[in-house]
Order: sequence, then structure tokens, then C-alpha cells
Amino acid sequence: MVLRLGTRGSPLALVQANMVRNALLAVHGWEQERIEIVPIRTTGDRVQDRPLAEIGGKALWTKELDRALLDREIDLAVHSMKDVETIRPESIAVAAMLPRADVRDRLIGAESIAALPQGARIGTSSPRRAAQLRRLRPDLTILSLRGNVDTRRAKVAMGEVDATLLAAAGLDRLGYGDVGVAIDIDQLLPAPSQGAVGIEVRADDSTTRIHVAAIGDALTERCVWAERALLAAISGDCHSPIAALATVAPDGLRLRAEILREDGSEHVRIDRSGLSGTAEEAVDHAQALLAGASPQLRRLFGH
Repeated sequence: MVLRLGTRGSPLALVQANMVRNALLAVHGWEQERIEIVPIRTTGDRVQDRPLAEIGGKALWTKELDRALLDREIDLAVHSMKDVETIRPESIAVAAMLPRADVRDRLIGAESIAALPQGARIGTSSPRRAAQLRRLRPDLTILSLRGNVDTRRAKVAMGEVDATLLAAAGLDRLGYGDVGVAIDIDQLLPAPSQGAVGIEVRADDSTTRIHVAAIGDALTERCVWAERALLAAISGDCHSPIAALATVAPDGLRLRAEILREDGSEHVRIDRSGLSGTAEEAVDHAQALLAGASPQLRRLFGH
């Protein structure tokens, strides 16, 4: 039986789909023909002239793949986990995540955030990145910039913007490991789930679910689920400037998280260790973040 692996058609998505395909072939000893990659064009790929938050949010990356999965046109779907909505249909399950890559952002166009010229134009469509940049450098001009990695790099090269931020994981996977300057997570905490690739299957497809689970990385899954639990507890969505990173420490999980006002004028951070990653802890973390926030910041997160 051939397994049909659904993916977006962008260069990075196809690289990640092949990573999943190769991992499955290797762990099960299958022949190449056992897995067929099926590119599916999503609304998020088609609409490039507006910020994602204005046209439907993260569902624009997933809804066509969800439909194909539930209509049995594909058997599994590959996603960048940071693009997957926090609340998913019960009929779809995340069966595995690959080992996480570099979680940092890379700055393209300057040697550091401090080195950016006064009033520099920074292209990004990420509310998190925009708010973090405004907090660090209120003088910067933030311009909406979408498109794949090559498109955004080209905008910098052509002078349409002075700089942009891209995920280090995506650059590395595309073979651009020498492009840009990695920004320390103490300066720019990443988006929840950044650097993680997930594989979804139909919840009732136990056979495929078992096949896919064999390539899962338990540490990545533990950390990403903790970040996503926080996101759910705080009611964060694609409009919300929120950052979170869970890492494994000797005494349990360490979770760093941050919420910001859109203009960067206010931010609240927590840094907790010795955690288990439970939903109850996530609620406690969300309450701690909101307790330190002004009414204006709380309202941004629906509280």
C-alpha cells in the first residue's frame, strides 16, 4: 500500500516533506515507492499581499491539507508546528514530531539589531517579531512582508526593506546555514513550536498512526506540547504577540514565555524550571503572565 504524504508546495515545505518521507523509509526499511508526496496549494500560499492575521490566520496553512486528509485523498500531512492552530479537530491527530532544529530567528540585512540604522525598514508579517523589534528599537519602521524564504531574501537584496527576520530552522533546511545572523533567544524569544516539524494523520487511522509514531522525537514532542498548552491557556492566536520556549533541564522542563503589546511598549516574561509540562501548569503560567500585565495588554489576549 502506498502512503500519500500531503504537504504545501513551497520549497521549505517540500524539503520538510522529504525529511519525513526519508525518516519513514529508513525506520521501516521500505522501498522508495511506498510513499508518494502530494503537494497541495493552500490559501496561505495563494494570498501573499496581506498579513496572515487579516485573512484568516493559521488555518490558511492547514485547512486544505485537513480537507484532503479527512477526504482520504492523503494519508498523512506534514506541517511546521508553529503554523498549526492551537485547537485542532478531534478527527485529526499529531502522530509525531521530528527532532527540533535551531529555534532562533536570524536577522537578514544587518549584523545585529543594534547595528540597524536609525529608522531602518524591517519587513515581517509576524506580530511577535514586530512587537519584539519595537520593544528593542522603537525607531524602526515595521513593514508587512510575506512570501517564502527566497522571496523575502530578495526583498532585502532589492532594497525594498533594509532587513528581515527568518527562522533559522527553515534557512538551515534549505541549505542557507550561512545566511543571516542568529539572534540570541534572550533577545528574541521564538514563537511557540518554532523549529518543529509535525505529522498529522486521521485520528481513527491506527495503522498509519503507529507507522508515523516510530519517527517521533519524544523530547521535541514534550517541549512543543508544553508550549502549545501555554498558548491555549492564554488564548493566544495569530494576532497575539506571544513567544514561548520549553527546553529539557535535569530537573524537568524549563519554560520561558513572553507576551507583548503590539507597539512593544509593554512586555511580561516568565522563566520557570522543574516543570512537568501539564495543562494545569500551563494555566498557571498563563495566569502569571497576565497578572503582570496592564489591562490593555490583557485585553489583547481576550482577558
